[in-house]
Amino acid sequence: MPTDDLVTDETNAEDCDCAPTARERRALWGPMSRRAALGAGILGIAAFAAATGGGAVPRAWADAYPSWDDVQRAKANQAAAGAEVTRIQGLIQGMQADLAAKQAAAQQAGDEYFTAQQNYYEAAQRADLLQQQADGEETKAKEAADHAGRVAAQLYRNGGDSTAMQLFLSGSAASADTILAKLGTMDKLLERNQDVYANAVTARDSAKNLSAQAKAARDERDRLQQVAQQKMLAAQAASDAAQAALTAQSQHLDDLNAQLAALQDTTAKTVAGYQAGVEARRLAEIKRQQELAAEAAAGGSGKVTASGWCRPTGGPETSGFGPRSVQCGNGYCATSYHYGVDLAPGCGYPIVAAASGTVVYAGDNGGYGNYVQIDHGGGIETGYGHIVNGGIQVRYGQRVSVGQVIAYVGNTGHSFGCHLHYEVHVNGRPVNPVPFMRDRGISV
Repeated sequence: MPTDDLVTDETNAEDCDCAPTARERRALWGPMSRRAALGAGILGIAAFAAATGGGAVPRAWADAYPSWDDVQRAKANQAAAGAEVTRIQGLIQGMQADLAAKQAAAQQAGDEYFTAQQNYYEAAQRADLLQQQADGEETKAKEAADHAGRVAAQLYRNGGDSTAMQLFLSGSAASADTILAKLGTMDKLLERNQDVYANAVTARDSAKNLSAQAKAARDERDRLQQVAQQKMLAAQAASDAAQAALTAQSQHLDDLNAQLAALQDTTAKTVAGYQAGVEARRLAEIKRQQELAAEAAAGGSGKVTASGWCRPTGGPETSGFGPRSVQCGNGYCATSYHYGVDLAPGCGYPIVAAASGTVVYAGDNGGYGNYVQIDHGGGIETGYGHIVNGGIQVRYGQRVSVGQVIAYVGNTGHSFGCHLHYEVHVNGRPVNPVPFMRDRGISV
């Protein structure tokens, strides 16, 4: 939808009743901060896990991790080595079970958030369309009433009744309701031009009906926006819990597997050799991320314009903003209305913050897959979808700078190939990123 149609200040919002004002938002969402609500959401996720049995964690998960010195000592004794193998296997299984349970909860919460978000977007579009129709009918109603008034004036002018003519002229700048109320008392109009008056009444009633529908649509839009906000908080809490489990696994799993291999290996290979392998893999991953970041800079993403914005990633645009043909496959279908643009630089390519801001969401988002949303202030936010599993590099509440790597391109969610789904929101509503970015000196 065009950005011109968006209400950008509280005065306009009050006048047209077409968007929540700051006061209405406070009434809708209350004084609770997102951070406080997020804490409440975490408790809800914990309750969900307990109710479904997904939160059960094997006892071994709570045990202390073995050190390499423990492994070295155990390797010298067959019985001790066997016990240490059992212990490490239990730790690995517990870690994997814990992660799987938390990821399942995060996926469920993310699916609910995505559904609520899409419902809100669709309701916002319906409210805008109805308001445009209502505005058009209101104009038609006023024109029909004015026309009826002119007919009445001519009739009474011809009849020499100047008093009746003055009655019409005094209301010529009034609403259709006011004009029709006066015209309804003019016998000559009703006797000789009933159709003119009837058409004006019909137009007035149609305008009133559409205005009522538009008001109902705005109320529903605002309700769904509140639902989406609540689902977003719950999904963030679940994603944070899953990320914590994933972090724990990434920190310890390589060590545990290497320690297990060392204990089960009967050759002369030393424990130090296994330990060195873990460190080599860690350094190789750091190097890979640095190379990808350098490739992104060379490809044009991350180059900041005078506006303080930059292209979020490289690659061509493969799908634009707006209505599109529905594509299905892999057990799901893409949406019929695309609320962003798709950029396809290739799998694993870095995604950077399009402008400086604060991360307001980082986690699973159903059809958008792994997703990051950044608040840039002034009612402007950007969204980044289909991030590769494990590719989110920022966390909720983190301050990021324009051009900073926040994630890596993937194929998660309802995606049919590696790409970035890039969104721009103005006052909570998705707008076409192409003209938005062009106005800031950036081509997407």
